[in-house]
Amino acid sequence: MAKIIINNYKIKNPEELTSLCPFNAIEYKDGKLDINAGCKMCKICVKKGPEGVFEYIESNKIEINKDEWKGIVVYVDHVDGDIHPVTLELIGKAKEMADKINHPVYCLFIGHNIKNSAKELLHYGVDKVFVYDNKELKHFRIEPYTAAFEDFINKNKPSIALVGGTTIGRSLAPRVAARFKTGLTADCTILDVQGNTDLDQIRPAFGGNIMAHIYTPNHRPQFATVRYKIFSAPEKSIDADGEIVFCDMKENKLKSSITVLEIKNKEKVSGIEEAEVIIVAGRAIRKLEDMDMIYKLSDILNAKVAVTRPLIESGWADAKTQIGLSGRTVKPKLIITCGVSGAIQFVAGMNKSDCIIAINKDENAPIFNCAHYGIIGDIYEVIPGLIEKLSNDEVSLDNLVAVSKG
Repeated sequence: MAKIIINNYKIKNPEELTSLCPFNAIEYKDGKLDINAGCKMCKICVKKGPEGVFEYIESNKIEINKDEWKGIVVYVDHVDGDIHPVTLELIGKAKEMADKINHPVYCLFIGHNIKNSAKELLHYGVDKVFVYDNKELKHFRIEPYTAAFEDFINKNKPSIALVGGTTIGRSLAPRVAARFKTGLTADCTILDVQGNTDLDQIRPAFGGNIMAHIYTPNHRPQFATVRYKIFSAPEKSIDADGEIVFCDMKENKLKSSITVLEIKNKEKVSGIEEAEVIIVAGRAIRKLEDMDMIYKLSDILNAKVAVTRPLIESGWADAKTQIGLSGRTVKPKLIITCGVSGAIQFVAGMNKSDCIIAINKDENAPIFNCAHYGIIGDIYEVIPGLIEKLSNDEVSLDNLVAVSKG
């Protein structure tokens, strides 16, 4: 448990100290300074306040034997054995980190009649696939799935647990982490591991204004969730050298207060996540009718149209087409941003794209920091020019880049 305390609350100029906190967590009442519930543990007051007045302390600090915890486990996100591709992406990242600390890579597969699907995972280079196969696990229900996850951790003690940032993953991961009183960092965009097995977890914070570096040195396992399309999946191998381990649990541990009465399958719609080419409309679009030129360009390139948050708030596009932290994460072969400034919230959702072409009249726009090619100009002049040029030429990525550079 960590907290900030005030050692000397009788100060001549308390207003100077209350202004230290950007969250208004320092209060002056009845001649005393106090820390209220708004404290974010940012430690700005400790660093910038008078020496000795503010102090950051950790009570009940736990010393953990990190050598007892070994392995990186990836939770297998699936529906009836159909594995979500985010699982493969996490396997790729887990293998990369495991090589640095000489740890095995595990998969945790929970469900029913999933044996054949479990064998598929061995082709991606995992060391062991732990399978909990039981009729009570046929449909995702939080209590039995949590119990199975908890059972696996108790028996195998993995140092790191990676979970996909899907609807199921976001429900399951925090519940399991709470069972072990350990930390969980959601929606990580960067993961790495230190030599002492501490997991470096980096994600945008405070509305995307900063990149927070989070680690959990005194607890195990270390939990992180990651969205789809953040990392790359490993190549599928012909060989399958790993091992499948079938795990048993007592039936009473798998009981649930939830009864699944009916499953209604949602119609699958091809979204922007799967698109190979994406055209993004940004704040520079002045009115709804001007979206027509974006759609014309997308038709020529056989692309999907996406938008930034201001256009969603204006009601000009479906929320499913928004890219960014509060939208979707994409990794197409080509993405063209049209009048997008490049706020960190947006960039975090598309900066892994193979080729990024940015169009913006502001030469200092942040989007140019991540773009492979940049066009400085008004989209109302550049896009019609691109449409005219591409309408007369055979369209390919190479000649599009050539047109952009010209």
